[in-house]
Amino acid sequence: MAAPAISGHATPPFRTEPLYVQKGLIIVAQQFASDNYAGICPEVWDVMQQANAGSVPAYGDDEWTNRASDSFRTLFGTQCEVFFAFNGTAANSLALASLCQSYNSVICSSFAHVETDECGAPEFFSNGSKLLVARTDHAKLFPEDIRALATCRSDIHYPKPKVVTITQPTETGEVYSLAEIRAIADTCRELGLRLHMDGARFANACAALGCTPAEMTWQAGVDVLCFGGTKNGMAVGEAILFFDPALAEGFDYRCKQAGQLASKMRFISAPWVGLLESGAWLRNGQHGNDSARALAERITAVPGLSLMFPAQANAVFLKAPETVLEGLRERGWRFYTFIGGGARFMFAWDAAPERVAQLAADIEALAA
Repeated sequence: MAAPAISGHATPPFRTEPLYVQKGLIIVAQQFASDNYAGICPEVWDVMQQANAGSVPAYGDDEWTNRASDSFRTLFGTQCEVFFAFNGTAANSLALASLCQSYNSVICSSFAHVETDECGAPEFFSNGSKLLVARTDHAKLFPEDIRALATCRSDIHYPKPKVVTITQPTETGEVYSLAEIRAIADTCRELGLRLHMDGARFANACAALGCTPAEMTWQAGVDVLCFGGTKNGMAVGEAILFFDPALAEGFDYRCKQAGQLASKMRFISAPWVGLLESGAWLRNGQHGNDSARALAERITAVPGLSLMFPAQANAVFLKAPETVLEGLRERGWRFYTFIGGGARFMFAWDAAPERVAQLAADIEALAA
């Protein structure tokens, strides 16, 4: 059976074999094409069941939403303003729109999700703010990239730069160090720019660096963070944190206008209580990272194979002969090749060690 294209990425034919049948449902073998494949983690599921009880006020005027917001303030150690959205596209796009006028521009990497995979949403929600893309061969932005785009022109015909956005970890699985983030923030302050962080896999970055959320964000100079919940064990939901409350003025109206104000908000906010208060957010990120490292360590010693990028978070990008990639497809493995032509494998909170080992064994056998 041919898989449908997802997020604009062409997916080759694949074979999925049922693993077993449980209560009438066909359970298929675990795949690592995306960390969006994962289900809901137990800590989130338990709290959602609690939030499901009784009659609760709508539109965020409830105890679960207040508790989740306070949990973020406790975790980050600051009185940030917290908002909730359904998905990362909305979170990133609305956050950037709140920092820009329509005549402004946003500086980003050519690999950035807002550039390659948001279907023009940042431009749409900002009423036309332009993305200024650093044309480099690496996924990270560096101060010199920002300076070049921000200072190359100052005439009225050029969309005035206002915001820099970085993805942490990047789309290639690399992690900005704290020093790199501080250097970017310093450049932003010097040039009068705001700094936004796309943290769809924020937990994986924290686990990789062994730092606190505060150290990687407001203490390093980040103005706004989009904290990903969907890839961290939730069914749906992202959080937008404004570390300067003044920047959040009117953001609640912006969310409503964009269709991001959930009537039953507790089902978007309560899962965060389960993630944050239990510490599952970090454990989940660490497990994904450990799983990626386990695969990377197995395959890097195999002749003819190599990693396209350092496996610093929960992603492994495998460069291999087409015969190996085709062999993996024939064995039922699903993966994407939309970045650089190599196979991308992503690991979530529920990655089974035995399944990771099976993938490694198949790669080794095919390479041999």
